[in-house]
Amino acid sequence: MKNLKLTMVAVLIAVTQLTAQTAQKISSNNNLKKMNTTEQSEHYTFKLSDKVTRQKVSFKNRYGITLSGDLYLPKNHGNEKLAALAVSGPFGAVKQQSSGLYANIMAERGFAVIAFDPSYTGESGGEPRNVASPDINTEDFSAAVDYLGLQPFIDRNKIGIIGICGFGGMALNAVAVDKRVKAVATTSMYDMTRVMSKGYNDSMTIEQRTQMLEKIGQQRWEDAEKGAPADGPRNLPEKLKGDEPQFVVDYFNYYRTPRGFHPNSVNSNGAWLVTNPLSFMNMPLLSYIKEISPRPILLIAGANAHSRYFSEDIYKMAAEPKELMIIPDAVHVDLYDKIDVIPFDKLELFFKQSLK
Repeated sequence: MKNLKLTMVAVLIAVTQLTAQTAQKISSNNNLKKMNTTEQSEHYTFKLSDKVTRQKVSFKNRYGITLSGDLYLPKNHGNEKLAALAVSGPFGAVKQQSSGLYANIMAERGFAVIAFDPSYTGESGGEPRNVASPDINTEDFSAAVDYLGLQPFIDRNKIGIIGICGFGGMALNAVAVDKRVKAVATTSMYDMTRVMSKGYNDSMTIEQRTQMLEKIGQQRWEDAEKGAPADGPRNLPEKLKGDEPQFVVDYFNYYRTPRGFHPNSVNSNGAWLVTNPLSFMNMPLLSYIKEISPRPILLIAGANAHSRYFSEDIYKMAAEPKELMIIPDAVHVDLYDKIDVIPFDKLELFFKQSLK
C-alpha cells in the first residue's frame, strides 16, 4: 500500500498492514517465543495485584458461542454485593493484554471485573478464527453482563462497561441497546464500522470503496472454491523498515515487543481474514448513541492520538450526561498499558458515582 493510503486492507485492523509476507517465527532477538496452550493461557503482560484474585470463567453469548474470561475480584470484599464492570479490547487483542490490566487495577479499587476474549479470538470459541462482527462483538459485551448479573456477590443493578480501542465502539453500541448497563467508559475509542467503510478521517472515495468490495467479492469466490477462508497479511510486520508512520511504530512497540506481545493476539501474532470487513462495511455501529442517555458516558483519548477524532465526534453526537477527557501528550497506545497515563482515578470516580 503505497503512500500509506488508509483505505482497503489497512482499515481491516485499524493498523496499516505494510507487508503481505506469510507468518514467520517470532524473533528471538525480541525475546518473543511460541508457547504451548497452557503457557499461552498463563502468560500475562502485567503482574497480578496482591490485592486481587483472578479466576478463569466461561459463558455463552446469545449466538451460542462460548466466551473465555478472567474474573478479577478484590480480596476480602466481605458480604456486601459488588458493583461490576465488563472490559474488552483493543481490537485484535486478548484478555491477557490491556483489558486484563484494566480489570486488575479496577478490581484493586473495589469492583468485580471480567475481562474477556471476543468471539472468534483468543481462548473464546467460534469458527473460523480471527474474524470480527459488529453485531456479535456487541453481543459479547451483553453476554458478559449476563454472566456478571448471575453471580451472587454482584449487584446486577450496578454494572458498567469499559471498551478499549475498537471495542470502545462495541461497548457504546452495547450500552445503547442494553438498558441493564448503567454507565460506559471508553479509552482510545475506534468506531470500526466507520474506519472500515470510510477510511481514516473518512478519506475513502466511493471508487476506493467499490474497488475494495469487488476485491473482497473475488476473495469470497476463492474461499468458496477452497472451502475455507483465507488469512490476510500479518497485521503488523516482523520488523520495522524505518519509514512507517508514527502510529504504526506505536502499535509495533506494544504488540510486537515483550511490552505487550501475546501469542493469542491477532495483532501480535497473526492476521484477520481477508473478508473480515464485510459486515462492517454497511452496518454503522453508533446510530443510536443518543439512547445511552440518561446513563453517563466517559470518553478518554490521548491528545496526540491518531484516533482522537472518534471520541470527539461521539462526544458531539451523544446526549448528556457525557464527558470527554483528553490526556495531554498521550498517543493511542499509551492508554493500553501505561498506568501513569491511564486516568484510573477518574475511572474509579466515574463508576463509583454512576453505579450507586
